[in-house]
Amino acid sequence: MEYNVGDIVRTKKVHPCGSKLWEITRVGVDFKLKCLGCGHIICIERPKALKMITKKIEKKEL
Repeated sequence: MEYNVGDIVRTKKVHPCGSKLWEITRVGVDFKLKCLGCGHIICIERPKALKMITKKIEKKEL
């Protein structure tokens, strides 16, 4: 699946704030994700990010 900046994704594990939804803010060798629950930003390697993402959420589903 192809991911772009601005996409909303769901992850397997819950963030400590209780949210599973993240916004992609950078795509490349690394993914930069922003938690939609608390605003925390993480930068992780592409293979690890692709493993933790379960679903791409459409904007209308939020």
